[in-house]
Formats: sequence, structure tokens, C-alpha cells
Amino acid sequence: MAKKSAIVVGAGVGGISTAARLAREGFTVTVLEKHAFVGGRCSIIQRDGYRFDQGPSLLLMREIFSRTFQDLGTSLSSEGVELLKCEPNYCIWFPDNDIVELSSDISRLKEEVIRHEGITGLSKLLDFLKETGQYYNLTLDYILNRDFPHFLSLLQPNVLRALVAMRPWTTMAGIVEQYFTSTKMKQAWTFASMYMGMSPYQAPGTYSLLQYSETVDGIWYPRGGFQKVLQALADVGRRLGVDYRLRAPVDSVLLAPDQRSAKGVRLSSGEAIYADLVVINADLVYAYNNLLPESGYGRSLQRRHTSCSSISFFWAFDTTFPQLKSHNIFLADKYRESFDSIFIDHSVPDEPSFYVNVPSRIDPTAAPPGKDAVVVLVPVGSLAEPGINDQKRWDRIIPDIRDLVIKTIEERTGIQNLRSKLLHETYETPHTWKDKFNLDRGAILGLSHSFFNMLSFRPSLKHPRIDGLYFAGASTHPGTGVPVCLAGSKLVCEKILRDTRPQQPKMFATAYIWVTFTLVVVLVTACLNLLGPGSLDSFLCLGQ
Repeated sequence: MAKKSAIVVGAGVGGISTAARLAREGFTVTVLEKHAFVGGRCSIIQRDGYRFDQGPSLLLMREIFSRTFQDLGTSLSSEGVELLKCEPNYCIWFPDNDIVELSSDISRLKEEVIRHEGITGLSKLLDFLKETGQYYNLTLDYILNRDFPHFLSLLQPNVLRALVAMRPWTTMAGIVEQYFTSTKMKQAWTFASMYMGMSPYQAPGTYSLLQYSETVDGIWYPRGGFQKVLQALADVGRRLGVDYRLRAPVDSVLLAPDQRSAKGVRLSSGEAIYADLVVINADLVYAYNNLLPESGYGRSLQRRHTSCSSISFFWAFDTTFPQLKSHNIFLADKYRESFDSIFIDHSVPDEPSFYVNVPSRIDPTAAPPGKDAVVVLVPVGSLAEPGINDQKRWDRIIPDIRDLVIKTIEERTGIQNLRSKLLHETYETPHTWKDKFNLDRGAILGLSHSFFNMLSFRPSLKHPRIDGLYFAGASTHPGTGVPVCLAGSKLVCEKILRDTRPQQPKMFATAYIWVTFTLVVVLVTACLNLLGPGSLDSFLCLGQ
């Protein structure tokens, strides 16, 4: 029996891991990547002995990484990936020059929390970790390991119980406010919403699991840069037979004459490559509107809320700054207003909160001896308005943002003459993110994770009308972030295997559908009867 063949479009996290999983299952896999490197946004910039992580600069949820490599018959350590523990997790710099260090060392963290919350601070922290730990465990068991292709898939009793327990109708800020009273603790335990590219005042409270993960397991950094993990996955795939074709941008997906099944792709060079199935790891909204025939659904995706974008600076300095830790957060005085500017106004905050990463603090190989590599990420709104994607406009904004960042760092840390020590700079804007990685509206983390962009409401792993066409990455289920995309690669691989291999009669699945349908009818009938004796008759008349 001939091997099934698969084409994976894009060598980002989802594409690399899906390709390796399919190859291990016996597929002939070809990965097509427009750039000369693998990793997508998890790429690095190297110049004059300095190394910068262009995407993620810290590693969370280690068990998902470990499980991914185990599924492929290897391990992180076997592939030469060494994880370095960052301590403290963060140094948070407040406008009044106060400093809070968040740590995975509970004895250190206790002192910080009690300093702001009083003697009951430790018990508040432990209660907070107990609740968010429940979110974490339920998410691993019921969200990241399951597909939700349609609304009925949410109606399984165990899933419903898990969703209720995770309280997705609350916000991250709302959860934190239940446990902490001081302004600084509230801010210190909510800024992590930016991992999802969301405001803590809008992000579902479920995502407080991030703070649990950081506190219980810590924050880690792969020696040699985050791309080291993705390169290791790609190397595993190559050993399993995956063929990587770099500098091979895809122009379109090839469909059968009836437009109902995928047959391959056409490269920008004009070359056609055929396969039994196609997995798209390019930005999903971009793919629907540029690689596939025009559709109403594709246009509707362009109207959905997105994550934020960023202005990112990559700075090489001729000295070190011991005042800065590996991970530093500089919070705006008007904390909530800065988020509103990003996510409501889709603009650049007058006074933004921003993140400063010094990879050379944890990994000396990131810079020449006695020097520091520094990455600054300033969250800004995505390109949601006509005309806002003018690169000249962003080039005009850059000097003001740079000046503000440098001034803030100097005032709060005591570092002097920062600019005079800067050797060279590279930067990215929403416009360059959009052009470089085909990101819809320059959103660096794909579609938003608001409630109606999650689970069965999020774009499906499989195209609803085109057979043999699948998706992996940030904007499909289960969502964004490297560990989440790794979990998604397992789900899409399992879906492909179910679709391409003979299955036993699905008697239990059929029974489940009928039981679910019966329960829905009973619930609707009961609700209508509660509204009044004539409600049921009125409802039935709607279909006539």
C-alpha cells in the first residue's frame, strides 16, 4: 500500500511539529517555508556576535514540550536542548520606582506579597494558586487534548463541568481582584495576559493558569535561543523523513475541479506540488483570504477581534546592565488606560507598559563577553483601521517610542546614558510583522482569545467544505502560544489519521449524538414551558 503524502505550508511551531508527527505515522511529508529558516515567529536575529529572540523569550508549560518530544521517540535533552531556569521570574518596575520580583521560590515570593498585602498575603496567594492550578489541570485534561469541531462537542457532561469550573465568563483582572487588594499586586498578577495578546480586563479568567504555571514550575530559557527547540523538532522530523524546502513561498492551494478537495499547492515560482492532503501553518486568516478561493467565511475572519501587535526593538550594547534581570516589566502609571488604547482604540498608548528581555543575563552566549543583548517589546494595537498600515507612519512613531522607553528605563533603574552605549538597533512594527510573516493586521498572536473565539467558536482544524485541507497554528484550536500550538499539532494529526484510515463503525458516537439531541430538545422544551403555556406552541409555529 502506497504511503499517504502530505504538504505542510509553513515551518512555524504548528507546522514543524505536525510534520514530524505525520512522518512518524508513515506519511511522506514535505514542508514548504517562504523564509530561509524554520521556526516562523520563533526565529532569531544574529549580528556581530549578538543574538536576539524575535518571538518568544521564555518557555512555560514544560510538560507539553516534554510530551511532544516523547511522542516522537526522543527527548529535549537527547536533542541537545538545555533549559536554563530564570530566577527571579520577573522584575516589575513601577512608576514610583518601587520594584516587585516575582519568583517560583515561594519563600522569596511570600515576602513580596506580604509587603503589599499584609500578614494575610501568603494565604491569599495560596488560595489564588489553588484556583488557578485547577484551571491549569482542567485545561490540560479537557481543552488542549480535545478537538471541538462543532457546538455539540461542548455538550459532553465532563466538558461542561470543566468549563463551569474554569469560569470563562470572568476576566483575568476579575479573578485576581478576588484575592489581592493592593494595586501593585493586582497589576503584578495580571500583566501576563499579554502572552495571549489580550487585555487582562477582557481576557477570560481561565488564562490565569499562566501565573500558576510560572509560579509553580518557573520560567525557562533554552540555551542558544528559543529557536533551538524548533530546530530540534525540525531535525527530528528530518530523521523521520520530512523534506524541508526553504525559500519556497506558496501562492495558492490547488483544488479538485469541484472545489471540494485539496490536491496540492502552487508555489510563487509557478511549480505545482501534489499530495493527498495539505496542512496550512501560515496565518489562518491570511490563508483563507489569499491561498484559497474567495469566501464569505474568509471575509468574516477579517472582522474578528485579533490579538495585539508590537513595536519591538533589538538593541546591542557595548556594556552590561546588572540592574536589569532576564525578564523585566515596566508598567504604565495609567495601567488600564494603556490596555484600552491597545485593544479598544487600536492605537499606541501615550504611556505604554513594556517588556524588556536581556537574554545575555541568563545565557552569556547571547552577546560578546562584557556586553548585553536587549529586546524591548512595546504592545500596540493591531492594524484594524484603514490607512493605519502605512509603514512611513510607523517610522515616524519609532523615535518617540524609543525615546520614551529609554527615558523610562533610565529613570526607574538608575542606568545613565543608555543611548550612548547602544551599538546598533533593529526594530519591527505592526506593518513589518504583517509583511514578513503574512500576519493578518499585523497581529503577532493571531486571532483573539475572547470567549467567542475559543473552542468550537474558533476556526476548525479542518476546512468545513474542502476535504484534505487542515490547519495548524495560533488562530485555530486550541490557540496561540508555543506550548498550545504543540498541543494543537497532536490534535490535527489525530484528526488526519481518523480521516485517512479505516475506522470501526461509530456506534457509540451515533448514540452520543442522539442522546445529546434528546437532551437539547428536553432543555429547550422545559425553558419554553417556564416562559408560559403558549410559548411552546409559538416556537413550533416558527417553522411553519
